[in-house]
Amino acid sequence: MDGKDLIIFDLDGTLAESKTEMDEEMSELFSKLLSKKKVAIISGGTYTQFKKQFLEGLDCSEELLKNLYLFPVCSTQFYKFNKEWEKIYSEELTNEEIEKIIDSLYKSLDEFGFDEKELYGERIENRGSQVTFSALGQDAPTEKKSCWDVNLSKRRKIKKILEKYIPEFEIRLGGVSSIDITRKGIDKSYGIKQIEKNLGYSIKQMLFIGDALFEGGNDYPVKSTGVTCMAVSGPEETKKIVRGLI
Repeated sequence: MDGKDLIIFDLDGTLAESKTEMDEEMSELFSKLLSKKKVAIISGGTYTQFKKQFLEGLDCSEELLKNLYLFPVCSTQFYKFNKEWEKIYSEELTNEEIEKIIDSLYKSLDEFGFDEKELYGERIENRGSQVTFSALGQDAPTEKKSCWDVNLSKRRKIKKILEKYIPEFEIRLGGVSSIDITRKGIDKSYGIKQIEKNLGYSIKQMLFIGDALFEGGNDYPVKSTGVTCMAVSGPEETKKIVRGLI
């Protein structure tokens, strides 16, 4: 970890459990990290999710927030702090693209034989620059989501069917029960390129920490960039790494 000037984190499953708020201990550690390092967060989640899961629980000064950079929806959006959080850019899907993705999702789920009755919040969510399918809904309890597709087999089958209908789009497994769809080439390797472009750090200066660095996981594309990566099993393991960094 020597010589790493920018620490990049995944959010869901890394800094906080899926769709839940970051805990107080992580907040304290993160504040200390911001006093020593520049930090970026890349996630498939929306800026609203960043606020709910991360920012609302982060207790640190406005001066330290200037060391933090947010890249929601797989870096198709970029926010930085200057008295308040400012959106620097946003790459939105067109209405036609969103309509085609959603229609293809319904066809694929029907072909797969999806018949899940439990639903907590939206099952198919338009995030502007990404469409996300969540098997049990966006607000499903973590314990239920974690049990739905333990070995990834359900989502891999749905993804394979979906690829027939929309081969021109990027389709990735996200979180523990979701599928993310963006324009081709939009993944976390794209996010690393956006960080290089917008923040001016080289690959050698970066360290990425995430829970889905396995093949097929939504953090896996980062490996192709040459960035040093550290895989974690969850927030508790992330805390150990942060303690080492501070």
